[in-house]
Amino acid sequence: MSEALINTKIQKAVLRYARIAPRKARLVANLIKGLSVNEAEAQLIYNTKRASKIILKLIQSAKAGALAKKFDLNKLYVKNILVNQGPMFKRYLPRARGVATPIQKKTSHIEVILIEKDNVKPKYTIIQNKKSKVKKEALKQFKEKKDLEQNLEDKKQKKSQEGFFKKFFRRKSV
Repeated sequence: MSEALINTKIQKAVLRYARIAPRKARLVANLIKGLSVNEAEAQLIYNTKRASKIILKLIQSAKAGALAKKFDLNKLYVKNILVNQGPMFKRYLPRARGVATPIQKKTSHIEVILIEKDNVKPKYTIIQNKKSKVKKEALKQFKEKKDLEQNLEDKKQKKSQEGFFKKFFRRKSV
């Protein structure tokens, strides 16, 4: 094994038989791969999908385990998150003409791997001057709108200055 892997500290948490389809859980899991634990928690708190609550609890569990092993929480990152299919509960729904339709209630096995690294930059950075950027965009849009209005007024003035014959012989179907 390489020295880099030996020196990194790894914390793992596993959730078995989660009552959510793995396909739905993977959508949320792919959002937080490679993020720091704090960024991942922030993403999951504000995500509206049902899987985000389940994965958030799992990450908090892994974070608590890392804290017990005296990891530095500021250097903790989500290295990988795996969502595998668990067993299916098979049920049947009665339908027309005495036919039974099968229903598959799927379960998932979710595994989170956290690592502590020293020199890893966060995946996302926070924009500090967000307000000034928004103001500049609004000002730019306002100026563009004003220019358009000015161009429309200029065209109206040109049309009113046209002579009688230009108006009379202009084609009606434009």
